[in-house]
Amino acid sequence: MRENKLRRILQEGKTSVSTRMWSTWPIFTETLGACGNFDYMEFVAEYAPFTQMDLENMARAAELYEMGTMIKVDFQNRFYVSQKAVASGFQGVNFADCRTPEDVYASVRAIRPLVEGTDGVYGCPNRRFISSPNGVSQLEHIQRLNDIVLCFMIEKRESVERIEEICDIPGVDMVQFGPADYCMSRGWNRADHTQEFKQAERQVISAALRHGVQPRCEINSPAEAQYYIDLGVRHFSLGDQMAKLREFWNGQGKEMRDISRSLD
Repeated sequence: MRENKLRRILQEGKTSVSTRMWSTWPIFTETLGACGNFDYMEFVAEYAPFTQMDLENMARAAELYEMGTMIKVDFQNRFYVSQKAVASGFQGVNFADCRTPEDVYASVRAIRPLVEGTDGVYGCPNRRFISSPNGVSQLEHIQRLNDIVLCFMIEKRESVERIEEICDIPGVDMVQFGPADYCMSRGWNRADHTQEFKQAERQVISAALRHGVQPRCEINSPAEAQYYIDLGVRHFSLGDQMAKLREFWNGQGKEMRDISRSLD
């Protein structure tokens, strides 16, 4: 059975670095894995269109270089999409927009195996790891599901206020503060309330560490890491595919446009 790289990292108390991918084209995932600098990639399915075959192909591309995979899912259809992603080979799920401990608990149940005496509801679907030539046994499938890493976006006022309850739920491996959604839930513009949302983020990080849950933070450059390292964070999401392209298009694209206009 293929090892879940992110689960091993968490069990060994090591650090992790990921990045966010929008494109489903497997060559991007394969190229990322070939770099050797990232422990796993996060496909932002909350934002980007995709098919179930895309999920399988991205997972296979990551496996070529033993790179882990995580999918970020919408709230409303999170059970369906997360289960299909896990069946496709994804090793972690990042659940967006959960507001209450009840939302979080239901999400954990959706990924944990349906075994007598437990609260899990995930069955034994005939997908890659069951009906394929390299299929696993039922007991191995149970282990694989229990190894899926579960991360939760803490990005609503209610979820921040109830962070202690959320982090006390068995199965919550990681949490990540979402400043944009948090500010929106407060009726704020993010740019106008930096102090307030930074305080909320510190509250989330501190609560997570007290409960043995790992906080995960998004950063735009390595220079931003030290602030979070000093707070106890050891898991980072570095950069975003769309953001980096937009930065290039707006920066060097504008520079080249100015050069071309000077020649007219």
